[in-house]
Amino acid sequence: MKTLLAILAVAALPFTAHAQIMKCVGAGGKIEFAAACPPGTKAESTGIRNNPAAASASPQKTLAERDADFKKRQLEQKDASKKGEEKNQETADRKQNCETAQTYLRSLQSGARIGKTDPATGERVFMEDSDRAAEMARAQRAADTNCK
Repeated sequence: MKTLLAILAVAALPFTAHAQIMKCVGAGGKIEFAAACPPGTKAESTGIRNNPAAASASPQKTLAERDADFKKRQLEQKDASKKGEEKNQETADRKQNCETAQTYLRSLQSGARIGKTDPATGERVFMEDSDRAAEMARAQRAADTNCK
């Protein structure tokens, strides 16, 4: 029974070890760090506590977990850059559409003849003055929408 208690006590020792790390200065100024200084050395406290239970409480991530985290960060970075590129392209398209709409509106306002191709016959047809007001209103709406 005593041997069983002794074995249990020895087995539980690593879980209860909270030793302080000591700086041991030996003869000739040789410095060693240990939990207990050997005889014939001067012990100085470092203030460092050895607590193996705390170290095992926060286990390191495995290689697979770290790799998965890395791949996730890479994917998020690619998504962010893709969204940025799409936003830049959308801005450039909006700017081009704004310039086109403003140019067309100016040509309508100048009174110049505007010719279009008739989709049914393929012939060139010029815009009538009665259609010009409606077309200017449509061009103004397009310019307002794209030039925000």
